[in-house]
Amino acid sequence: MAGFQAILFRLSLVLSFAGVFAGSASAQDHRQNAPGEFDFYVLSLSWSPSFCEAATERGSTGRGTQVQCGGRPYSFVVHGLWPQYDRGFPNYCQRPSPRLDRRVMKSMLDLMPAPGLIYNEWDKHGTCSGLGARAYFETVRKARAAVKIPQEFVDLSDYKMVTPAAVEDAFIRANPGLSNSAIAVTCDSKRLGEVRICMNKDLQFRACEEIDRRACRRDQIVMPPVRGG
Repeated sequence: MAGFQAILFRLSLVLSFAGVFAGSASAQDHRQNAPGEFDFYVLSLSWSPSFCEAATERGSTGRGTQVQCGGRPYSFVVHGLWPQYDRGFPNYCQRPSPRLDRRVMKSMLDLMPAPGLIYNEWDKHGTCSGLGARAYFETVRKARAAVKIPQEFVDLSDYKMVTPAAVEDAFIRANPGLSNSAIAVTCDSKRLGEVRICMNKDLQFRACEEIDRRACRRDQIVMPPVRGG
């Protein structure tokens, strides 16, 4: 009998924990992927020469790679403007997503140099903003305009070895109000990947601990030169 009671007790514990986790999941799901329900944005600026060099090494010949890595000399380009929670992030908040007008896509090619990238960013991130497509991409443009690229990175003509901290510091010097807690640098095994800058919904810089925790931890990374540089 005692053994049977012990089994019942363990079963009650299992059911109790299951109820707790189910309650937590439903509480999260109430907000998860609800358009417009987020805490801040991340503006992700990709170092295009790194993307193109890595694509060459992989033998990538996709349309997006051809467009971005052709003759035009790109430096930092907009990867995206991503709604974020203080912990985690939403994505694909409308399925199917509202169709993106081709005219809106074409209007963004100066900042995001591949049609496929623009369509994907709308589907994955733009639909979580709570904005229509035109308003979302206008916000992308405003966010990009709010960030000044440090002069030493504008026309980089040769390979440059940098530390992640030095890249952050260069952006901080060029952008009053930006702090170390609001910016993170990413990398692959050897190259600078992206600079990610956190912004409130009104596009003012703000701290973002979780983004900073995912930053590049390498001592040094390389910045390939701008094409044609």
